[in-house]
Amino acid sequence: MLYWFFKHLIIGPFLKTVFRPWVEGAENIPTSGPVIVVGNHLSVIDSFFMPTMLDRRVYFLAKSDYFTGKGLKGRLVASFMLAVGQLPIDRSGGKASEASLNTGLSVLDRGEVLGIYPEGTRSPDARLYRGRTGVARLVLESGATVVPIVMIDTEKAMPIGAKIPKIRRIGTVVGQPLDFSRFAGMSADRFVLRSVTDEIMLEIQKLSGQEYVDVYASSVRNRATA
Repeated sequence: MLYWFFKHLIIGPFLKTVFRPWVEGAENIPTSGPVIVVGNHLSVIDSFFMPTMLDRRVYFLAKSDYFTGKGLKGRLVASFMLAVGQLPIDRSGGKASEASLNTGLSVLDRGEVLGIYPEGTRSPDARLYRGRTGVARLVLESGATVVPIVMIDTEKAMPIGAKIPKIRRIGTVVGQPLDFSRFAGMSADRFVLRSVTDEIMLEIQKLSGQEYVDVYASSVRNRATA
């Protein structure tokens, strides 16, 4: 109920009126059944514009910090994140990563739509970086339909570090569904996981036109911070 309220009465109308977002290929999203949408990640606002432009509800796995804030502000942020389809996960690795996988699988088991950014973090410079193989495990273990979706110009509207987005048109491009049925039952093979992940990143690159860099975005950000 909260999700419908935010999307159709608050966030959706506001974004569409102020930013005049456009979308291509929305018909490529299946109208029912489990779907994994895989996309580039240019800005924190990606997770608000993408669901706004799609008919079906999209769930995202968000870092648990958003849900553990103190006081009234913390409770409001947590309630807002849940209302717009964000699910808390622990990104510390190990058993936490397995729990994240199970959270994603539970969404797909219900026949819902799960949104994933294979890069694992926002691009530091608007280029497309190497995908992490967790997305491939979800794809192969769930058997869900995979649809690539890219955001256009969100990093120009709200670059990393910005507090308030600039008003400009935002684009969403939805690609054709991808078929990985040939790898069914092979989710334990790390070479298969890398192959599936790289194929996904190639499709994202084709849709977005971004320059591809075969390293992890987190490594680039860590080096810049150091």
